[in-house]
This record gives sequence, structure tokens and C-alpha cells, in this order.
Amino acid sequence: MTLKPLARRLACLCLLLASAGAATAAPELPRLVEKDGRHALMVDGAPFLMLAGQAHNSSNYPGALPKVWAALKDAHANTLEMPVAWEQVEPKEGEFDFSFLDTLVSQARENDIRLVIVWFGTWKNTGPGYLPEWVKFDNRRFPRMKDKDGKTVYSHSPFGEQTLAADRRAFVRMMEHIRKIDSGHRTVIMVQVENEVGTYGVPRDHGERAEAAFRQQVPAAVLARQKPKVAGVTQGSWRQVYGDYADQYFHSWAIASYIESIASAGRAVYDLPMFVNAALREPSLDGKPAAPWKANFASGGPTWDVIDIYKAAAPHIDLAAPDIYMPESNKVTAVLKSYQRPDNALMVPEMGNAAGYARYVYQIVGMGALGVAPFGLDYFDYSNYPLGSKFTDRRMVEPFATVYGAFAPMQRQWARWAFEGRTHGVAEGDDRAPQTVALEGWKATVSFREFQFGERQYLKDKSEFKEGTEKPGGGVAIAQVGENEFVLVGQQARVKFAGDGANAGKPSLLGRVEEGRFDANGRWVMERNWNGDQTDYGLNLPAAPVVLKVRLVTYQE
Repeated sequence: MTLKPLARRLACLCLLLASAGAATAAPELPRLVEKDGRHALMVDGAPFLMLAGQAHNSSNYPGALPKVWAALKDAHANTLEMPVAWEQVEPKEGEFDFSFLDTLVSQARENDIRLVIVWFGTWKNTGPGYLPEWVKFDNRRFPRMKDKDGKTVYSHSPFGEQTLAADRRAFVRMMEHIRKIDSGHRTVIMVQVENEVGTYGVPRDHGERAEAAFRQQVPAAVLARQKPKVAGVTQGSWRQVYGDYADQYFHSWAIASYIESIASAGRAVYDLPMFVNAALREPSLDGKPAAPWKANFASGGPTWDVIDIYKAAAPHIDLAAPDIYMPESNKVTAVLKSYQRPDNALMVPEMGNAAGYARYVYQIVGMGALGVAPFGLDYFDYSNYPLGSKFTDRRMVEPFATVYGAFAPMQRQWARWAFEGRTHGVAEGDDRAPQTVALEGWKATVSFREFQFGERQYLKDKSEFKEGTEKPGGGVAIAQVGENEFVLVGQQARVKFAGDGANAGKPSLLGRVEEGRFDANGRWVMERNWNGDQTDYGLNLPAAPVVLKVRLVTYQE
């Protein structure tokens, strides 16, 4: 064989090998993207909506996983948020065990579930419960905080250099392991760094290193985002700049800086999106600024009033997210609005799993959130009532399953519409009052506890309400997919459209209302066309969630 034919054959072989490599190349790394103040979680190169559940804290062992997968399947979930604890992976210093992570990732693929890893490190619910014992009980090497009287506090100090170094090392080793076992699949799509950080009962650390830092000038990056609270002051120490807010703000900066060190090191080895979650303080219902800390919430955590400090101190954290265990509708709405910002994607990584929280999925998803996860969504025989459901079986899962089931086949389309700013959502309020949604050229009025037929004002002899509406449970999410076209997902609500903006004052009718679903390929499949009794009194969504494709038409009088 001459050299030229041999060279041609080698070239062909290289081309074939390159083609094979391209065909089996790993999917794109998950990432967060922003456009015009809206956000999307890109998974496999396209927006992804997390219809998730978070497992119980103690379900992070291989033997517990069957009850986790069973509940997620019943819930029609596509994502699991699962704790991985420092004590679990490094029970002895320098000796790492990621066998649970191996099992978790492998079984998640088998169950077609994506994963969000929740790192239980230095803080879990502000405490040291998930620290390895060699860290937890060595106060000399891994110091706890001190209060203003010098007394040792339960939580570890964010100024503990060896604590940070050890936590960071374990986290990096975990991220290296995830890259090793998952970089070709992208089963793991996000990581939460620590859990509900901060401290109850004390506003900040008063240890020696903390006191020295507290007397220093407020960093310029913080000042650029968190404006001074003392009139006429533009720089100075924390107390000089922030007055009565100084302790909380300083503690927030200290913990956020600690988290930044861990997150930046982890992302250097495997660059997955990362976030922090917040044990909430009461939201502002009247628009007033937050009051100074008065032992009424966890100081130092990413509460809504210090998101800017977290942005300044922890740039490798993509977002701060609220854990919602406030059942009141006005508080839920206020919390969601406070965390949805042009620089902070909305996501709800924990929410109560009681039935009353299911309606909020419509509001959260409609607001364009990356995802939502009821907490304790597995069949472990443990109830966190009164924060969640009394039930630990399918009765707990069912309220969320009905909503997730409606969104699941269309989650990719919905995530894309949300990123384009086309989606809106409402949940039935505790006051049961109608709500109005402003759309482009239209407005939708959503009311609750209506008959499916007729107007209540003309049926005054009917004083009863529809069975099953004794408690608030209605909700609607609306996507405007065209100039006059909408997709509605909802239950236990009546929706009426009227012209607004360019269509204000114009007579209009429902052109067509199709009930149906989206198939696995994103194609609309019609089941029936609503008309007559089903549209004469608005679109009355039944107890079981329904998906409607609606076209509106204006006409000349």
C-alpha cells in the first residue's frame, strides 16, 4: 500500500472516530441564563422547569430510596432535591465515602429523575447537626460563635478558618466525584450550598476574629449594593454605616463570604449552578423597609432584606431562594415578590407539603420560577406537621400530583414561555376574592367558589358553594402563546377574559376553547372543544386540573 491511500484511510478513520465522539458527547452543562430580568435553568441546552420534591433529611441512605422514588413517581415529579451530609461522606477526617452518591445518581437515572444536591455542611437549619463528630465536638480547632457576653453559642463561627478549610475540602471532593460519575449524563443539575444558614437568638459572632472584622471598614462591594442606614454616612465601620442593622448585616456578610469560599472552590472543579436557601423572616406586607433584628428570625441568613449583601459577598452563588412554610396567601405572595428580582431568579426549594400549599404551585410556576419543591415528598413514615401534612402516604402526595401531572408533559414548553415573559399565575387567596391578571391586549379575571353553570347573582336562591371548596384550593397559570392565544392550566376557578390595552373597549368572543394536553414531543393533542354551557359563564375549571388552549377574537360592532 502506498502512503497516499494509507493517509486517506487514516483520515477517514479519524473522521469516523470524531463523528462517533460527537454523537456520544456529553450534553451541555446545566447553567442559569438571564434575559431582560427573566431567568431560565438550561438543562441539555433548553429551559427546564423543576417539578420537584425534597426528601426528608434522613432519607439520604440507599435503603430509604425506594420510598423516595415511589412518592416522586406518584407525584409526577421530574426532580429530586436530596441532602448529602458532610458527616456522611467524611466520617473520619481525610477518609471519603461517596457510595450513597453513587447509588443516588444511578437510581435517579433509572427513574428518569434529575437531581439537586443539598449540601448539609457547617450549617443545617442554622445548627451543626450534620457536621462530622471530629468537627462537631472539637471547639478548640473548630470554634463556635460567642455571644456579646463571651458565652459559647450553638452554631459554629463563620470566622473559623479550619472549619471553613475542612468544609471546603469536603465540598470540593464531592463536586469532583459528581463530575467523575455524572459529567457524561448531567443527572445532577444544581447544588445548594449549606442549608438555612444563620443563627437564632444571637445576631452575630462576638469572637476575637469576628470583633476585629466588625471594627473594620464595610467592604466597598457591600456598600455599593446595601445602602447605609445612618444618614450622611458613606463609609466607615459596620456600626458607623448601618447603626441598629449592623449586627445582622455583618453576620450576613460573614456567612455569605464563608459560602463564597466553598462555592467558588466547588465550581472551579465542576461548574454547576449553585444557590442558597433561607429560613424566612416575616415579609413586608405594606412595602415598608425591614426593621432591625430583634431575635425574631435567623440573623445572617439570606432573608429578603439582605439579598444584596449576599450578591456582593458571594458572586459564585446564582440565587437566594425562600423556604416557604407560611401558609397565609398574602405572605406567600409577598415572599415570592421579594425574591423575584432582575438579579435573582425565583425558585422555591422548600415548601410545606400540606394540601393547602398545592395551589401555590400555579402561582409560583406562573411567575416564571425555575422550580418548586414541597418538602418531605417521600413515603418515610414521618410527618413534619404542623409545618406540613399530617399524612405520610399517597394522601400527602395527591394534591401536588394533580398539579404536577398537568404541567409534566409540557414542562419544557412552559419553561420556555416563562423565560420569554409570557406566563402568569394566581393562587386562590385566603379571602377567596377574585384576582385580575394583566395580559398583552387582554385581562383575565379569576374568581373562585363559583358554580360551573350560571352566575351567582341570578341564582340568589342558591346559597351553597361547590362541594370541595370549603378551603382555598384553586389556582390558574396562564401562558400567552400568541397575540390572542393562551394556554391555561388550573383547577377550582372561573376565568373570564376582557379586552385591555389595544383591545380595550372592543367587543370580543371566545373563538375556540380546546381541552387537551401536550404529548412527549410537545405537540398539542385536543380532547374536546368547549362551547355552549361550558363557555357561556366563563371558563370554569373543575376540581381536577385541566389544560385549555384558548383563542380570543375581537369584532366590529
